[in-house]
Amino acid sequence: MPYGYHGKILHVDLTRGKLDTETPPEAFYRKYLGGSAMGLHYILRDVPKGVAPTAPENVLTVMLGVTTGAPISGQSRVNVNARSPVSGAIGDSQGGGFFPAELKFAGYDGIVVKGRSPKPVYLWIKDGQAELRDAAHLRGKITGEVDAILKQELGDPKIEILQHGPAAEKSVLFSSLLSMSNRNNGRTGMGLVMAGKNLKAIVVRGTKKPELADAKALTDLNKTGPKLMPQNPDMDGLGKYGTASVVMPQNSFGTLPTRNYNEGQFEGAEPISGEKMAETILKERDTCHACVVRCKRVVEINPSTLRQAQGRLLLKRGEGAYKVDPYYGGPEYETIATFGSYCGIDDLAAISQAHQICNQYGVDTISCGATIAFAMECYEKSIITNKETGGIELRFGDADAMLEVLMQIVTRSGALGAVLAEGSARAAQAWGRGADECLVTVKNHEAPAHMPQAKRSLALIYAVNPFGADHQSSEHDWMYENGMATDLYLGRLALLGLKDPQEQMSLGAEKVRFAYLTEVFYSLLDTLELCQFVWGPGWTLYGPQETVELVRAVTGWDVTLEELMTVGARRLNLMRTFNAREGFTRKDDQLPKKFFKPLAGTGPTAGIALDPKEVEAALDEYYKLAGWTNDGIPTAATLKKLDLEWAAEYLPA
Repeated sequence: MPYGYHGKILHVDLTRGKLDTETPPEAFYRKYLGGSAMGLHYILRDVPKGVAPTAPENVLTVMLGVTTGAPISGQSRVNVNARSPVSGAIGDSQGGGFFPAELKFAGYDGIVVKGRSPKPVYLWIKDGQAELRDAAHLRGKITGEVDAILKQELGDPKIEILQHGPAAEKSVLFSSLLSMSNRNNGRTGMGLVMAGKNLKAIVVRGTKKPELADAKALTDLNKTGPKLMPQNPDMDGLGKYGTASVVMPQNSFGTLPTRNYNEGQFEGAEPISGEKMAETILKERDTCHACVVRCKRVVEINPSTLRQAQGRLLLKRGEGAYKVDPYYGGPEYETIATFGSYCGIDDLAAISQAHQICNQYGVDTISCGATIAFAMECYEKSIITNKETGGIELRFGDADAMLEVLMQIVTRSGALGAVLAEGSARAAQAWGRGADECLVTVKNHEAPAHMPQAKRSLALIYAVNPFGADHQSSEHDWMYENGMATDLYLGRLALLGLKDPQEQMSLGAEKVRFAYLTEVFYSLLDTLELCQFVWGPGWTLYGPQETVELVRAVTGWDVTLEELMTVGARRLNLMRTFNAREGFTRKDDQLPKKFFKPLAGTGPTAGIALDPKEVEAALDEYYKLAGWTNDGIPTAATLKKLDLEWAAEYLPA
């Protein structure tokens, strides 16, 4: 028997209603480790070239890592992959909570879904037994209702459910997948892919915990986490205030995207900060399976909490206007930024309402909030008028307008719902008249709330990342910049070969090395399915050395950091190979026009912009480091070096 994993992959053919179990050899698991690296093995092999993302022929993979379910912080993550309806490139989405560990305990390391069911179904897995069940009664229901129905239907309140919401049934492009109705596999439209297969949900329950190779070593490693929390201000703040702990630091650095990325400071930052949330509407801190950090927020708003918060919480609509159910969790930093500072809104209650709607209907909060902010700028510039908005005065700072447009998007209704449900890039094409000047998209993917104008290596990663702009695909610049880097950061980065911290806002050859090597490490984390708030190359609880120790303790393999980094490189190369087969090249590794225009407003980043020549030079250097052509395509030699010779046949001729 293997350690840490079951050696079983469930294959689901929805067209035929057939379920099969594959038992790959140990070498397969050691080669890919799990996550999207493992998923790409099936997707690249089985998805026909040029297939539409919502076609039956698209393959959807749901993959765990070899360390998923181990009793230690930060391991309960799941990766979902398929060709993305947002970009047409590879789609990639991660989520946490309790579903990932429960899927492992249910007896499988991953799921490969093909075809399309002739009727709505859900997949029910319990202790190694799987079946498809009718889901017609779940259509049109919001996520919380589906949770309640299935728990009653299956007679078990402890089941875990990964589902798409009603927005996907309305073909909202950036539809997501949710577990617990508040853990969001948000990015790249994976909810729409699953809805296109008529698969409503994956429901799991299990008691089959894999055996550990060295339980004592894992226990010893696990004991260090709680001790490190109070000593690490980054982790301590994350626990106390969640990811929203960075709202005020980002604002002070001039890197809080404001009014659709036109400025880097927001005058309304404090009322939407993590500290303000903790002071007012925070009900409790939630967690993922076995994690001590407890960074997940749970907020509640009703007339009683509003009365208690008067004078502390900025409210624009008055007592009783909002009702936010703690079942749907609470907003993360990205949600606070995209529905807050992006839209010029300083009302935490309105942002929390928006967060709840996104989780109820199943949409990515980053793409959704950023798309509304884009539309606001188009309205402010008269690119669209009341004719396009149906009379809505869609201006920055108007929370009522934001929420009204949000409801139109998730229900694909009203004057704006249909066009904005396609995302901002397609809306810009539909409107024309210079709307593309207002975009913040890469590969049609809306940028998250970390500004590459100031974090220059992040500009490079936004451009080259296989599935579009992403803030969790590499480490951020400040960790490797003079005046910002600490001994902890530099000591861990040195293990990756990074020993020469750079000047702030630089993008020379060494900063490109930093971007590439930390991207490879983050890619490793997305194969092991480890949380990047707990495991990472710098500020986290555990660093690269502890990552090696974790894999050894769980699997019994005598792995090295070099071997693990190679797996991270495999994932990136498989993704880029898929994209290259679909026609993606350097021309698609481009940043939006807005990033090259000086930022307005005040603060340390006012007047700052990216330099196009610097970015192009960084692309050249990055491609060399990766072993790709100057057009950004992996070479057969690079694939062979990574033991991926089989993938070379998918490279363009």
